[in-house]
Amino acid sequence: MKNIKEELKSVILDVMLPETETYLEELNKAIDNKSASEDEIDAREDIVSFIEELKTILEVISEDKLSDEDAKNVYEKITTMLEEHE
Repeated sequence: MKNIKEELKSVILDVMLPETETYLEELNKAIDNKSASEDEIDAREDIVSFIEELKTILEVISEDKLSDEDAKNVYEKITTMLEEHE
């Protein structure tokens, strides 16, 4: 595996952020159309927080404030989430 920080950055930028932001857009449309369930309305706040967490990880990577070990742990958690989501 190449540089773990680059791998983590790539999976966040190429997979996690686009998918999460698309889901947020869908939730917002459902909320605007008053077709969202209570669970979906409640999930919106969690999704917004998750997007902010992903952006924070990217910022920490760009500032080189994330160790390779921490980057590896986050990468493994994200890839596990993706595998479970499939």
